[in-house]
Amino acid sequence: MSPSSHYLNCAGREIHFTEWGDPTAPAVIAWHGLARTGRDMDELAQHLSPRYRVICPDTLGRGLSQWSPAPEREYTLAFYAELALGLLDGLGLQRVHWVGTSMGGAIGTVCAAGLAQPALKGRLKSLVLNDNAPQLAQAAIERIRAYAGQPPVFDSVLALEAFFRQVYKPYGWLSDAQWRRLTETSTRRLPDGRVTPHYDPAMVMQFTHHPNDYLIWDHYDALDLPVLCLRGAESDLVLPETTAEMLRRGPGRRGLTTVIEVAGCGHAPALNVPEQLNWVSDFIDRAEAAA
Repeated sequence: MSPSSHYLNCAGREIHFTEWGDPTAPAVIAWHGLARTGRDMDELAQHLSPRYRVICPDTLGRGLSQWSPAPEREYTLAFYAELALGLLDGLGLQRVHWVGTSMGGAIGTVCAAGLAQPALKGRLKSLVLNDNAPQLAQAAIERIRAYAGQPPVFDSVLALEAFFRQVYKPYGWLSDAQWRRLTETSTRRLPDGRVTPHYDPAMVMQFTHHPNDYLIWDHYDALDLPVLCLRGAESDLVLPETTAEMLRRGPGRRGLTTVIEVAGCGHAPALNVPEQLNWVSDFIDRAEAAA
């Protein structure tokens, strides 16, 4: 099954998303990581699409979505939640499951808690955090701050692909075809003809102007829904002591949080191999049956 491509005005900004599956089926929002695009979710969406309607948005400033004209204010979790509200309302989705990689998981946590957008409270049936947690390792955040605002530039797409293969090696195994798709769906050409990753460098303002934006224990503690956290066993962003804390508080204290260590991956598992796909789909199936 192939996706269809769509655009929707959310909170006054044009957001691009791909859609998979039967539009009458239960919905899953699959939201990508910080400097990535919704096409990272292709394998997961294809896996889920026989039973679910899967929506894979490009975040503001990434992929084919509009870049923010007010980056200091809008490249924040609070505004991303506003975009998510616009997406759900625009598509007529009352309740959804949510799968988020890295930043996408943080957005899902903020949406599910309803503290930033009360209109979203109760609208998530389940939450998958793919190498994301309510607190991120400071050393990894500093690493992100160092590179995100200055994306590299290359003379050729193949050179950019070689760069992606190196920096995203922690994703785990990808086929050659998947590396090529990852590259081609996250490349933009500059006026001088060279190529660079397809995101707005100003999105780094989330870290420079809002240094605690990803410290969201208050949101996590407010959750009352099933949570699955997939932690890359070699992740430098989500530390084992943090996932242990997740099991002691918030939904974890009520037995609603499950943590799985994903061997052979760092930040973040690519959600492209059968074991990872089945972990996610089995979790969503259980949550859907309970809902």
